[in-house]
Order: sequence, then structure tokens, then C-alpha cells
Amino acid sequence: MSNPLTTKLTSFAALSDEERVALDQVCQDTFTVKSRDLIRVGDRPEQVFLILDGWACRYKDLPDGKRQILAYLLPGDLCDPHVFIFEQMDHSIRAVGEARVAAIPKQVILDLTDRYPALARGFWCSALVDEAVSREWLVNVAQRDSYTRMAHLFCEIWLRMCQVKRTSGGTFALPLTQEQLGDTLGITPVHVNRVLQRLRAEGLVTTCHRQMTIHDIDALKAAAEFDSRYLHLERRVPA
Repeated sequence: MSNPLTTKLTSFAALSDEERVALDQVCQDTFTVKSRDLIRVGDRPEQVFLILDGWACRYKDLPDGKRQILAYLLPGDLCDPHVFIFEQMDHSIRAVGEARVAAIPKQVILDLTDRYPALARGFWCSALVDEAVSREWLVNVAQRDSYTRMAHLFCEIWLRMCQVKRTSGGTFALPLTQEQLGDTLGITPVHVNRVLQRLRAEGLVTTCHRQMTIHDIDALKAAAEFDSRYLHLERRVPA
């Protein structure tokens, strides 16, 4: 399977063969992790994690035991490529189920961006999209009802998985529990179940064996009031 980071960055910048090889070389130090933290609040990271297969999430725990999931990291996503600029992590990153991860030393990231301007541009664009996704998630939780926000989340995940070629038609991996969906959308697991049942009853989605199938993406987008511009998926014109 192709390097998902290369697949993702080529939607932001045209990459040469040399740059593609360089990206493959930084993905050699890999490991598999299952449902545990990659980075915790207060850590001082010296490397950047790249998700090659599976999922991870950014999250923060509250003193009362509640958890808010802040973002999902999918294949091709770097876990905060500039995080080592700060002294300490202000949030945690955890594998969602089983994930294959590459550990990239911070100096390697710096060398790549110094040597290859197209890669630097790709990393920059990717980081800007991450910020746009964070803004949309804030709107989702604060202003949309639970039905619309769940449909919106599924539209976003499907498009992001399409970007890195991790879909088959309308089907993609969705390794989330109802509790995790609740921690993402700010609703209880019981409410998550009700909304999922409604989406299924309307023939929009089905879930089976940690996978989701979207049966009518246009109808799901309509239900979500979804505007994909914040994902900036159109091919960029080189600067």
C-alpha cells in the first residue's frame, strides 16, 4: 500500500520522485500500538508520530473524569509536526484501536523542510487544514444539533479517508465506540445510539465490524448541511 503521507501531501503540492523517496525513507521506524497513549499532557516530545494505518485521536481529560476528543488522526496524518517547538504537550494523543505508527525524529522533519520546499509547503498546507478542521469542530459542537453534528462528522471522515485512498465506494474503517463518539460530539452514549439508529433508519449509513458504509453521500451531506470547503481538497496551484 502506498505511503499515505505522500498521498496526502500530493493533494497540497506537486512532489518530485526524490521527495517521494525521502518521505518513504522517514517511514522506516514503525511500531504497532493498540488503544494506548502515544503522547501525554506534559510530555516533552523529541519525535513526531505519523499514522500509517489505523486511527489516533487528540484529547483532553477533565478533573471530573470526562474526556473531550479534539481531533481524529487518520492514515497520512502527522501528530503535530511542529509540536517539539513547545516545551510541553498541552493535550494527549492516543491510538484508537490498533494503529501502525512511524516515529520521526524532529531533526529529520527540520531537514526535510529545509531541503525540499515542496514538502515544506505540503506540511504547511496540512497544518492549516488541521486548524480549519478544529474551527469546524467547534461550530459543530456549539451550534449544530446532535443529528446534524454526527452526520457532519461522518461526511468529514469519509472525505478525509478518500483523500488518502482508504475507502472502497462508500465504505471505510470506523473504529469508534459509541462512548468515543459521545466524547467527540458532546452527547451521551445513549443519545449517540439514538442518532445512529435514525441515520440507519433513513437509509443513510450502516455500520458493521468497525466499518461504516455511506449509502447516499449527497443525502448525508444535505442532512449535515455540509460544506467541504474547509477541507481544501481541491488540487493546489504551485506557489
